[in-house]
Amino acid sequence: MTKVTIGIVGLPNVGKSTLFNALTKKSVPAENYPFCTIDPSVGVVAVPDERIAKLSTLSGSQKLIPAAVEFVDIAGLVKGASEGEGLGNQFLSHIREVNAIAEVVRIFEDQNIIHVDGKIDPVSDIEVINLELILADEQTVTKRLGTVERDAKRGDKPAIAEKAALEKIAKVLAAGELAQTAPFTEEEAVAMKGLALLTMKPIMYVLNKKAGGKNLDEMTGSDGTLGDDRYKKLIAYLQSKKAKWVVVDAKVEHDLKDLEGEEKEMFRQELFKDSSGATKPDDDGINNLIRTGYDLLNLETYFTTGEVETRAWTIEKGSTAPIAGTAIHTDFKEKFIRAEVVAAADLLAVGSYAAAREKGMVRTEGKEYVVKDGDVIEFKI
Repeated sequence: MTKVTIGIVGLPNVGKSTLFNALTKKSVPAENYPFCTIDPSVGVVAVPDERIAKLSTLSGSQKLIPAAVEFVDIAGLVKGASEGEGLGNQFLSHIREVNAIAEVVRIFEDQNIIHVDGKIDPVSDIEVINLELILADEQTVTKRLGTVERDAKRGDKPAIAEKAALEKIAKVLAAGELAQTAPFTEEEAVAMKGLALLTMKPIMYVLNKKAGGKNLDEMTGSDGTLGDDRYKKLIAYLQSKKAKWVVVDAKVEHDLKDLEGEEKEMFRQELFKDSSGATKPDDDGINNLIRTGYDLLNLETYFTTGEVETRAWTIEKGSTAPIAGTAIHTDFKEKFIRAEVVAAADLLAVGSYAAAREKGMVRTEGKEYVVKDGDVIEFKI
């Protein structure tokens, strides 16, 4: 089973732990996920997907196991983390272990919650965190270059490719940019995979607002339009970096975490009223965060379904059927013969496998078939 791990990072008092506590309400039974560890700073949460419950009902399954993402609440960061300040070494070592980073950025004013820098400036907050990651990577790259240069001088081809990639990264980092922005060739990209650079990891930004509070996206800017200048600067910055972001109210999500169904929706609408008393439409921020994290890592889901269980399996987009099968068991790649495939939407629309077969919706696919999100698959090995 594919393990997907996202580290939650942020400066002090931005709502990082509140967000993590809201996420853990969506935790799934650990016994279904062999990669789980019993750790209070780790929460394994289900990827929101209405298809799996419908498939389970269609099949009369005894068990339902959704796709999952592991979120890790990483120690708070302060300036100087790359030099060991605060919990810097612990912070950086934990980030090395995750697949992606979720940076929590505060976009609300509240005199009772003091910002570590004494002012709310979202772009500055992002730059503080990213600079610490960049400085840590500079140390790693400099150390590795010293080793690789000796092998490159001897004409070792892999070392020559790695040296070229490291030099590109060093230049990008020196300019204050993330390593992921370096223009790698395919060979150089492969050479970099083993280095576990922090700024090569995918990053999404979680903009944390406050229901009923003074939020930067709702405050009037100096030009009289909606949205404080700091918020406009933030969005322009994220767009310029082609970054992914979601807007979440961590406090509301935390307060709502024990509610379900209509009661939860009623309280959500009440909490998200604007200054005029009108209810603002607002998506489920937590679900958006989980889905965005899944998308950030270029992942998709296929299903297996039957009387025993209906299960969602996580794979990288573009995986062929034999590779997708390894999510179930590594033997599936070598033993793969064929796969019977039907789109979940088609199966649910006609109501049964028998009807899907009758209408020609169930296909037999071979080793070259590229699995699509929402495929329901029965592997033949």
